[in-house]
Amino acid sequence: MHFGLTEEQQMIVDTVRTFVEKEIIPHEQAVEKSGEVPRELGQEIAQKVKDLGFFAPNLPTEFGGGGLNQLEFTLLERELGRASMALSVFFGRPSGILVACDEEQRERYLLPAIRGEKFDALAMTEPGAGSDVRGMSCTAKPDGDDWILNGTKHFISHADIADFIIVFVATGEESTPRGPKKKISCFLVDKGIPGFEVRDGYNSVSHRGYHNCILNFDNCRLPKAQMLGEVHKGFELANDWLYATRLTVATMCVGRSRRALELVLPYTAERKQFGQQISKFQGVSFKLADMITDIDAADLLTLSAAWRVDQGLPSNREIASAKLFASETLARVTDEAIQIYGGMGLMSDLPLERLWRDSRVERIWEGTSEIQRHIISRELLRPLGG
Repeated sequence: MHFGLTEEQQMIVDTVRTFVEKEIIPHEQAVEKSGEVPRELGQEIAQKVKDLGFFAPNLPTEFGGGGLNQLEFTLLERELGRASMALSVFFGRPSGILVACDEEQRERYLLPAIRGEKFDALAMTEPGAGSDVRGMSCTAKPDGDDWILNGTKHFISHADIADFIIVFVATGEESTPRGPKKKISCFLVDKGIPGFEVRDGYNSVSHRGYHNCILNFDNCRLPKAQMLGEVHKGFELANDWLYATRLTVATMCVGRSRRALELVLPYTAERKQFGQQISKFQGVSFKLADMITDIDAADLLTLSAAWRVDQGLPSNREIASAKLFASETLARVTDEAIQIYGGMGLMSDLPLERLWRDSRVERIWEGTSEIQRHIISRELLRPLGG
């Protein structure tokens, strides 16, 4: 088994890291203070990514995307994880689910997203249905050749900057041995159409400037041409295209963990207490040893899962393990980094307190830690009839 990167993969890592350090990190403190990314700054970042030739790196070359495989894209996302999400979102990675667009939809949504002319956002979560996707109450009902959408979505990331939303709603119900189950369909919904409102969301301690939004649908009429995929097949569509988004969370957690370690490591060699460097104290040096061990383990879990996806191998358990371990590693690493810095670690003069706050949401979105443990244990027990 070969663990090294190819020349092309190393080029991806080096290029994105340089971009992050030069074009994103210098703006982080201002965004942290204001809680906003100026529109012109976001557009400037997106344009620089286009000039670099890295826009839409995750989408197929046949449509004009970068055509990176899952492992290469995971390496790219790991480097973006070192930066503020409020700024890195403009790097331009359209939702892979857009590849499911039909020919007419490609012209209106997929291709403009790849060219950076339109941004998308994805809407599943509802006030009463988070991890339980089948429990959603937002509905779409047929009316002639149209569908009428009603209901509310919340925690919808970066919907404020999106031009259209990929929305999952209940379009029917079926009986199962465990009781009624919602049938789910997916729609492409343009901003500004009647009956569709995007509202400001909640103030979150994690990822300031990367806004969550509330979506309201009030008798919002959509022609059937706006449906993505087949009617009642939205859940299958999500499973096909979205389950690997947990890898994005995992690998970005690895990137943030490495940045936290890189911030604290030189400090331990420079800071002196009781007449010696604090790195000489076992209480500090053992923390560093545990931090790098966890980070490397999370990194390898994540890259291994991405490799399995590329090989067409079953990857659900491996992706869940990567997301679980990497997100919990980030929590431990940022907490220990602050402990080593002491009081100064909690001050906004350093990015550590932001990385620490940002880490909290990673164990919740894209499937909570509990959901990941459920997936892992189910995959282990299912072959045994458990």
